[in-house]
Amino acid sequence: QLNFLEYTKNIDMKYKHILFDIDGTLVDNECAVINTWQQTIQELLDRHYETNELNFVLGIPGVTTMQKLGIENPEEAFELWSKHFQEHRNEITLFDGIEEVISELKQKHYKLGLITSRTRDELNNDDALCKIFHFFDVAICVTDTVNPKPSADPILAYFERTGAKPSETLYIGDAAYDSQCAANSHVDFALATWSNGKKKIPCKYELEKPSDILEL
Repeated sequence: QLNFLEYTKNIDMKYKHILFDIDGTLVDNECAVINTWQQTIQELLDRHYETNELNFVLGIPGVTTMQKLGIENPEEAFELWSKHFQEHRNEITLFDGIEEVISELKQKHYKLGLITSRTRDELNNDDALCKIFHFFDVAICVTDTVNPKPSADPILAYFERTGAKPSETLYIGDAAYDSQCAANSHVDFALATWSNGKKKIPCKYELEKPSDILEL
């Protein structure tokens, strides 16, 4: 793992497709997500979870979280979560600088994609994401493939839809699942550290702020 500037000083990268995770990368929704889980778990299990007990829910499908919690009928339970999440939508914001970076990438004619563990409904009901959603050519949701991240399937689905090749694709995310998904699909991975700081997650580039993406 090297700082991205050490690469860009010497190598002219030829990425044509730039793929993004959403939560923790484009939008800051951690507070809204944690608050929703606390509310939903309290209703389902009559138990209060502290914030630090819920870090495991970030970046994985909601139904998977329900299964990890041992909740019966996880799909039905997640519908309750989705209902409560609507009450916290106003807590979600784009990270500073994201809108400008995405707009500039589009102006430079990069193909932009979303690779997310969200459902299609979650994708379409995010007021913050709606500000930049029109810049993206393809969005691959958790329901679009048999296996979600960290499987390669979501990025492979993007390849099938666009004809992109691994060598010309960069995936940007903030979690281990994102890194593993990139590795499994043989694409370069850039770690976004502006949401939760630096982590020991394998990556080719470590980005401190959204504008660092433009340096690539």
